Amino acid sequence: MARHSEKVKIKRTGLEITRLGLGTAPLGGLFNSVKESDSDELIATAFEQGINFFDTAPLYGHGRAEIRLGRGLRAAGKPFVLSTKVGRVLNAAKDPDIGWFADADKSLEPIYDYSADGIKRSIEESLKRLGVDHIDIALMHDADDHIPEAINKVFPALAELRSQGVINAVGMGMNWCAPSIAIMKDTDLDIALIAGRFSLLDQDAQNELFPLAIARNASIIIGGVYNSGVLANPNPGAMYNYLPASDEIIARARKIGAFLAERNVSLTAAALQFPLRHPAVTTVLTGSRSKAELLANIADYDSTLPPSIWSELEAAGLVQPLKV
Repeated sequence: MARHSEKVKIKRTGLEITRLGLGTAPLGGLFNSVKESDSDELIATAFEQGINFFDTAPLYGHGRAEIRLGRGLRAAGKPFVLSTKVGRVLNAAKDPDIGWFADADKSLEPIYDYSADGIKRSIEESLKRLGVDHIDIALMHDADDHIPEAINKVFPALAELRSQGVINAVGMGMNWCAPSIAIMKDTDLDIALIAGRFSLLDQDAQNELFPLAIARNASIIIGGVYNSGVLANPNPGAMYNYLPASDEIIARARKIGAFLAERNVSLTAAALQFPLRHPAVTTVLTGSRSKAELLANIADYDSTLPPSIWSELEAAGLVQPLKV
């Protein structure tokens, strides 16, 4: 079996997910618009390639990604594991800020709501948009500035929904380690999705978050392996952590890419496989926006890299030494 379609158990649950999952921020039009036909083809291709794990959120396209994903899941008619997020609700609006999402529903505006009622409303509305009767994994989304609410309101509300069978697992989906650590220390999470913090450009997650997750028997899912794109195409105009990449970041990414190229390793393959180095990591999400992108990501993920490549990157001072 190819690496991308291998299944691994989510600790503390009965869920098994593929080692490569599909993140659906691009299906909300992240940075660029995606046609409905391309969205349908992408999800069908994921199933054809043996991928069973799909991650989404109400924020992505102001509900658009959930609707598109739900349509694709129903069309496939195959078993899947689904995660979505809570922490924002979508309110009616006349002229909302669409942010990064070119395909955003312009009649809706995402508003932070970390109340117990807001969490229940978010799940109920996601169920309708997705067209499913339960959510496998519910993740607290971008709770960086809402840590007390996440601990004291959101987690208890999700734990109650878990006990009712509306959701199967409780986790968080975050971009930064410090708030993730604070929440994990004071809750009983099953899963942590961390984006951009264990990549070729940033290994912060291995310092404290990963050891804490291992101690808590919580599974780690890695997103943002390209750090918003700069590791896929390190040229002027590339994005890094959702903002235009600085000249310094582009230079770092190019230096890593040149080092890898000397060893006949592609930058994208190394970026996709890098998170698998750490035993805390369960699976990797890729945010493909087309069938061609997904197939390219699968090929990179399944490719065989020289076993010494990581130690060589460490010795060259291009990445931190692995901490296990």
